[in-house]
Amino acid sequence: MKNQSFVTEFILLGLSQNSKVQKIVFAVFLLVYLATVGGNMLIVVTIVHSPDMLGSPMYFFLAFLSFLDACFSSVITPKMLSDSLCEIKTISFEGCMTQIFAEHFFAAVEVIVLTAMAYDRYVAICKPLHYSSIMNRRLCGTLVGVAWAGGFLHSAIQIIFTLQLPFCGPNVIDHFMCDLFPLLELACTDTYIYGLLVFANSGSICIIIFCMLLVSYVAILFALRSHNSEGQWKVLSTCGSHIAVVVLFFVPCIFIYARPPSAFYFDKTVTIFYTILTPLLNPVIYTFRNKDMKNAMRRMWKKLVLVSEGK
Repeated sequence: MKNQSFVTEFILLGLSQNSKVQKIVFAVFLLVYLATVGGNMLIVVTIVHSPDMLGSPMYFFLAFLSFLDACFSSVITPKMLSDSLCEIKTISFEGCMTQIFAEHFFAAVEVIVLTAMAYDRYVAICKPLHYSSIMNRRLCGTLVGVAWAGGFLHSAIQIIFTLQLPFCGPNVIDHFMCDLFPLLELACTDTYIYGLLVFANSGSICIIIFCMLLVSYVAILFALRSHNSEGQWKVLSTCGSHIAVVVLFFVPCIFIYARPPSAFYFDKTVTIFYTILTPLLNPVIYTFRNKDMKNAMRRMWKKLVLVSEGK
């Protein structure tokens, strides 16, 4: 059976087997998904149609982050919504591998973008005189290119060793999506080494980058001592949003991937938080705590009203 899989599809147990609960799940997460995609794309459109904001590296990365959140949510939620209306929830072997690749691809790209946003804030606050020369368009474009390449490399490594696993049955995944640790439990071989690879490629990277981000924000807060009270409040407001997003994204990821490959009953809840709820919270955090974003949305709304009235 080595390097050979006899399983052509997997059965997902989903969040619940109760039909009434599944209907509630469908209604709730449909609203969450629509709000997530709508909110994130609103941020993208607002920044793209505001040249003064698009020229700022911070908003350039914010638009990219919002686009990634919409894509990341779309990898998981639509399948979960369709499954909540089905009695038997199946996904093909190829579909499962594709979902794993896409999920880790967009998550890895987002990790690098969050790191770039932290670096942008560090340069803006700690080296304000050199900010425009350091955070130029070339560097921003390079960081985005690194994010895409890093996400692809991370996902390629994950999917390559996952495809080496033999699946000969059973094929029931106690989850609402395909992921690495649930699949390791179904493999017809010793998966100890594979579990270590998952930790090395996902868990350890999350821990290292999370610690680096915390150190960078501590350095930013330390540098605030030289600012006046108004400047401190503005920086704290911006950095507070970034720190909230970082914590909401990294803490659940660390819990899922930076531990031995064993299942816990609340894994589904934690996974829902960082795959479905966090992409929804990001636009809320960045929009309602940012005066520039709110003003830009008002200007765009006024333009739409004027166009609709034919003025």
